[in-house]
Amino acid sequence: MAGASIAGPALAHWLRRHGAEVTVVERAPALRPGGQAVDARGVAREVIRRMGLDAGVRAARTETAGAHTVAADGTVLQTQRADDHGGDGYIAEIEILRGDLSQVLYDDTREGVEYLFGDRIAELTQHADGVDVTFAGGDRRRFDLVIGADGLHSALRASVFGAHEEFVRHLGLVLAFYSVPNEFGLDRWLLEYQDPASGRSALLRPIADATRAMAMFSFPQADFAVDHRDIDAQKRLLRERVADLGWETPRLLAHLDDAPDFYLDQVAQVILPRWSRGRVGLLGDAACSASPMSGQGTGIALVGAYLLAGELAAAGWDPEVGFVRYEERMRPYVEANQEIGRLHVASLLPPDPDPNTGPPPEPDMEALTALVERAINGVELPDYAGVAT
Repeated sequence: MAGASIAGPALAHWLRRHGAEVTVVERAPALRPGGQAVDARGVAREVIRRMGLDAGVRAARTETAGAHTVAADGTVLQTQRADDHGGDGYIAEIEILRGDLSQVLYDDTREGVEYLFGDRIAELTQHADGVDVTFAGGDRRRFDLVIGADGLHSALRASVFGAHEEFVRHLGLVLAFYSVPNEFGLDRWLLEYQDPASGRSALLRPIADATRAMAMFSFPQADFAVDHRDIDAQKRLLRERVADLGWETPRLLAHLDDAPDFYLDQVAQVILPRWSRGRVGLLGDAACSASPMSGQGTGIALVGAYLLAGELAAAGWDPEVGFVRYEERMRPYVEANQEIGRLHVASLLPPDPDPNTGPPPEPDMEALTALVERAINGVELPDYAGVAT
């Protein structure tokens, strides 16, 4: 399996529980700490409970109490609380930094799973009874199945399914975040400043380390051509696009060059006609990114891992059957979350300057409520406990 962030270790947990031997290869030299705060809502919380990790995940939560939308002078305009909507609202009851959740999952699986850090799959060749894999470090091995859980920019997907550009859909927004010293008096409340006229926003969120905070920016960008590994170019773009945003932006940008965990990328979705090819399958963002604006990337990864492992085991490890059943169960849930992501981005983009366009239509709140419910709870979790291993 390629990728040791969230989807990969979660799948490793379930595969081991079904009796499989698992190898996870990760090109980074170690787990990446920090990162964006991610949420577990609805059925994803149930998956965590079935993993036996509820206590560990809750212990690592950010403990964010809620969110204040603020004006440029700091005046609070709107408040949302973590216990709104049964804990499945804008600020979820289970909110955790991506790196912290990755650590929980790794600690849970490290004793029974082989992890190869600082390496990657360089080549693979599929056969009727297995997949021959050559690692960049030179090792050559054969596996029954290979799963790509290596994110939006999946190298495995590109090598087996086609070029990045064929499947990644840029939604017209760019997101950046990095940690900063908590010199803002930030307690347990997230602060968000929005400039609707330009479609830009700046945000400060608390993290478990009270001496630090997470700065986040989003801004519209019709085209995105910055390499996802060119950090200097990404920082230049961020400064160019938000320097005049106002609120706390100058103070946040003052820490940009010192940030140990800077991240910037396009807000994008992955649209694939199928998530498997032969003995190679895809999971999480590599298969079906709904974008960070869906708020459900972690849920898709955790639920997908549960279903993929369960359906493969139930099919006697026959990839043709197991992959198809996994996708049949997951795709409606994924499509609902992708629609949420697109709607959220559309709500953030600046108004169309064409006077002939007219105001946007009023949303159908009944339909939107039904869509949100499908995105949070709209997938069945079969009981795979009795599946023979």
